[in-house]
Amino acid sequence: LLYAADYMVRKMDVKERFFRAVMPMGAAVAVVGLLLLAEPDMGAFMVIAVIAMGILFLGGVNGRMFFLSIAVLVGAFVLMIVSSPWRAERILAFLKPWDPLYAQGKGYQLTHSLIAFGRGEIFGQGLGGSVEKLHYLPEAHTDFLLAVIGEELGFIGVACVIVAFFWLARRLFHIGRQAIALDRVFAGLFAQGIGLWVGGQAFINMGVNLGVLPTKGLTLPLLSYGGSAILINMIALAIVLRVDSPGGSAIASDLMWRETQLARKDKPVVISMSDVAASSAGGGAGASSCPSDTTTRSGFVAITMRTQRAAVG
Repeated sequence: LLYAADYMVRKMDVKERFFRAVMPMGAAVAVVGLLLLAEPDMGAFMVIAVIAMGILFLGGVNGRMFFLSIAVLVGAFVLMIVSSPWRAERILAFLKPWDPLYAQGKGYQLTHSLIAFGRGEIFGQGLGGSVEKLHYLPEAHTDFLLAVIGEELGFIGVACVIVAFFWLARRLFHIGRQAIALDRVFAGLFAQGIGLWVGGQAFINMGVNLGVLPTKGLTLPLLSYGGSAILINMIALAIVLRVDSPGGSAIASDLMWRETQLARKDKPVVISMSDVAASSAGGGAGASSCPSDTTTRSGFVAITMRTQRAAVG
């Protein structure tokens, strides 16, 4: 994720050229994909591929190159499924989970997940009332946690979880857009990449639990039991909070607001380094008096512009 965001910032001037803009990213994704497929872990590879393609799209890569990359990626996934008998069997089990040929094999988890959702109905069986989690549904605490939530809290509980993840992904993208508007492109792409990661992984996990997607070994972010997964999720969200913190954009917003106010009066603008130090020490105090959605360039660019304007005046 860090590499993809940094890559798009470095390649911003050649994003219209396929071999210079897309091929290096494709090579990096291919290397990571080969390592993951050797485990094998196709689900994690899919998430990484979605993040990489999403950042390419958000970074403004040429549309034809983007769709060509998507076509190549989809073709690679289809080839992997066709060339692997056990992956093809999993797809067939997903399409016909109640078939006696798959119900006790590849489709066992999916059938019990659907049974759990069916028992939950609208309001659920109540907290702790799940039967499927009593060793009937494998991985009830990780991959199929949503099925247990559906059984205990019903449709209402599942709807609340879906809405919560939708709000979280939307908020992450909003933070990224604000950072990009402040000319902090790397931070913005990184925040939006985390939104793609959390939202994409949650979508795949929910689709698997509901029988909409083939069974994959992906957890539900922030909810499924886990050690390293929860830790990485929290680190990623902490970085996004830093991107959205007042110290991350207060100085630039404050300086641009002052420039806008003085420019309206057609007066020469003079700024001293004491103003910058005061803005930095105030921790965003000056920015609190100006609109929070002010778009500007970085602080150093803003200082340069004001200095040049004062010289001209």
